Amino acid sequence: MTGSLGQRLLGKPAEELNAVEKRVLRHARERRVVSSDANEDFLSNASFGDRLADSIARIGGSWAFIIAFLVFLLAWVAINTLILTRGAPDPFPFIFLNLLLSMLAAIQAPIIMMSQNRQAERDRFMAAKDYEVNLKAEIEVLALDSKIDLQVLQELRAAREEIAALRSAVDALAGPR
Repeated sequence: MTGSLGQRLLGKPAEELNAVEKRVLRHARERRVVSSDANEDFLSNASFGDRLADSIARIGGSWAFIIAFLVFLLAWVAINTLILTRGAPDPFPFIFLNLLLSMLAAIQAPIIMMSQNRQAERDRFMAAKDYEVNLKAEIEVLALDSKIDLQVLQELRAAREEIAALRSAVDALAGPR
């Protein structure tokens, strides 16, 4: 059945349909829903590390983090230059602060890259889900169009038969010519 439905609606024989098209056609034939919460579906397969990378990237790329980090840097500089004039733990040129910033960048950059890769993967997943829903909608529209065409043809045949019957009745009433 999927083969004939695929041929009729998608213009492809059954052996040329990919797995997504077959699944969507099966759902259409069984009148089942294809759409789902794609975000929930995607997150259900995420590992702890994936969720952690997303959280770190979300925090590290926020204005709250930038402002808090700026306040931390200004406080560090103020404490080590203005407040502790003697015996500052990290006097100018702030070598220890530089080390901390380098370590933070070395850790934060790959984590943000992991999160960006996951975002690209999420976009591909969402596009695939959109394709499935759009394909199902297109199949349903084509099926409705076929049903309407069939109904119109049946009505035309019935009208033709009615016209033929009326002509016969008129010819019978008119008598022989």
